[in-house]
Amino acid sequence: MTTGPQARVHVDLQQREAGVVARLTIDNSTRLNILGRALMAEFTAAVSTLAAREDLRALVLTGAGDRAFIGGANIHEMAMLDAAGAREFIGGLHRMCAALRDLPVPVIARINGYALGAGLEVAAACDLRVAAANAVFGMPEVKVGIPSVIEAALLPGLIGWGRTRELLLLGENIDAGTAARWGLVDKVVPADGLDAAVEACVGALLKAGPRALRLQKQLIRKWEELPVSGAIAAGIDAFADAYATDEPSRLMRAFIGRPRR
Repeated sequence: MTTGPQARVHVDLQQREAGVVARLTIDNSTRLNILGRALMAEFTAAVSTLAAREDLRALVLTGAGDRAFIGGANIHEMAMLDAAGAREFIGGLHRMCAALRDLPVPVIARINGYALGAGLEVAAACDLRVAAANAVFGMPEVKVGIPSVIEAALLPGLIGWGRTRELLLLGENIDAGTAARWGLVDKVVPADGLDAAVEACVGALLKAGPRALRLQKQLIRKWEELPVSGAIAAGIDAFADAYATDEPSRLMRAFIGRPRR
């Protein structure tokens, strides 16, 4: 899949004993993996194709090279927009983020460098975020005359309103250690340990019940939008739905019968 001589999306499918793990790489490394219209559309199509796979267990998302996860959206394209074009452009970025949130299985962001603007929004749309110690995070949009929008709305749930205001209103970057203290990323490791840390997350996911994980991700999405009473009711439904197959009984029997230490 290509969108030009430099920008493309690579999808690698790894067959594991417990199912398929996909790795999606945004490859525009000569330009810090920035996102333009064509690359956003290609990304969304690739994730939508993965969503149809019943054997998919997890998706690892990363950027090509070691300088950037996603360095932002294409400022050259944005500088030429009018109001109608701006709505179309940002809609493309939202569809990209929504595809990750709607993917039935967990998405791990492997953050290997700059995650700025659109890149941070994409990371926020993932379920888990593992960052290299040299990663840099920021939402600099106000410095170029636009607000931070769409999936920036997820940030208060991750880091609180105060930190969100600091990040969006000041437009200053933060380092990986600060991002971890704020709760923006789940784990920070040395750059040469990034793949091992991501693999540890994948390994933990593969030990879980595949249907249980799909139900859990779906339920978490509902919790984000429901009042507490509705969230609890949705949880009861999800619990009952888990017993539509024999997965709970199989895994519980295996747990009961495991060797005692």
